[in-house]
Amino acid sequence: MSTTGRPDDVLGLVGKTVRDIASGVEGELLAIRCEQLPTHTGTPAWTRRAYLLPPGQDTPLTTAPGNIRPTRAR
Repeated sequence: MSTTGRPDDVLGLVGKTVRDIASGVEGELLAIRCEQLPTHTGTPAWTRRAYLLPPGQDTPLTTAPGNIRPTRAR
């Protein structure tokens, strides 16, 4: 499966092991969410975030959905 980084492309990977290409971390993709975040101007901005849970950790890592890639079958 190839992804273009669009959130609808990676939605099929939720619950599967993926890699965050920005950090190199692998883990289970928990969710893709659209969230409102504060900005330096005071006007909130909407952004998409992918939540990735690395093995043995309790706190998910957040990254851009465009950074998510499926891992190769081992």
